[in-house]
Amino acid sequence: MADVFDCSDSAQLLSGTRSARQALGLGKLVVLPTDTVYGVAADAFNPAAVQRLLDAKGRTRQSPPPVLIPGTDTLHALAAAVPQPVLALAEAFWPGPLTIVLPSQPSLSWDLGETAGTVALRIPNQPLTIELLQETGPLAVSSANTTGDPAATTAAEAQGMLGDSVAIYLEAGPVDGDGTASTIIDATRLDDEGGTLRILRQGGISREAIAELLPQVTIED
Repeated sequence: MADVFDCSDSAQLLSGTRSARQALGLGKLVVLPTDTVYGVAADAFNPAAVQRLLDAKGRTRQSPPPVLIPGTDTLHALAAAVPQPVLALAEAFWPGPLTIVLPSQPSLSWDLGETAGTVALRIPNQPLTIELLQETGPLAVSSANTTGDPAATTAAEAQGMLGDSVAIYLEAGPVDGDGTASTIIDATRLDDEGGTLRILRQGGISREAIAELLPQVTIED
C-alpha cells in the first residue's frame, strides 16, 4: 500500500523525503511536485525501475521519460556534448520549465527506453524536489498520470490514477501556475557557433524567448 506524506507539515516532510530516498533506492516509484505538474519518479540508473514507471503510466519504451537533475554540473556528466547555446539556455531558463534533449554520454549504464542515443534533461524550479535530487542523483520523471489523462496538479490527483503502483506520494499542495508542461527542445544539432534547434513541445518557455536569447540559432517547429 502506498504511503502519503503531507509536506506542509515539517515532521512529515522530513520523514517523507527520507522514505522517498529509500523507496527510490529500492527501485520503487515516488510521486513528487515539480514547478509544472506532479511527476512520477524512478532511479534513472535502474532499468527495472524505469520500466515500472512506464508500465504505471501505460507507456511503451518508445516514450522514454525525461531526467531531472539538481544542477548544471550534472548536465556535463550526462550529455555527450554541451555546446555554448545550451549553456546559455540553461543559464537563462533553469531551474524552470525547459526540457533540453541532448546526445547522452555513451558510457552511461542506463536504459530509459528507445532514446536513439539522446537524453531529455531539466532542472525543476521546485526546492523540495531539487533537494531530493541532490541526495538521490538523476531521476527519470514523467508526468504523474496515466497516458491520455490530464496531468496531476496534486499528489492526491496522481494517486487517483496511479494508485499502489507508486510507493510514496509527496503531497505539497497544488502546483503553482496553470499546469502548463515544460517546453521540450531538440538541441542535438546545436554547436558552439549556432546550428538548428527544434521545438518538440511548446510549454512554459515561449519560442520568442528562445529566439531572443539565441539569435544565431535556426529554430524549427
